[in-house]
Amino acid sequence: MPHIVVKLYSGRSEEQKAKLAEEMTRAIIETLRCSDSSVSVGIEDVEPTDWTEKVYQPDIVGKADTIYKKPAYDPA
Repeated sequence: MPHIVVKLYSGRSEEQKAKLAEEMTRAIIETLRCSDSSVSVGIEDVEPTDWTEKVYQPDIVGKADTIYKKPAYDPA
């Protein structure tokens, strides 16, 4: 039962978000060999001014051992 949460800067269209969820679902099904019905994808908009506090510190720095693709930036 993979559940994916994507956090991104606000401003993407609903069409872009739907396409992202579709592509991620396809990749999950192919990689994990699971059914479409077991995959869920959530997308959370984050204001750029809130990124460091609401995403970078708690989800990237705070959970570094769970990050398989690390970012190449440091907002500090």
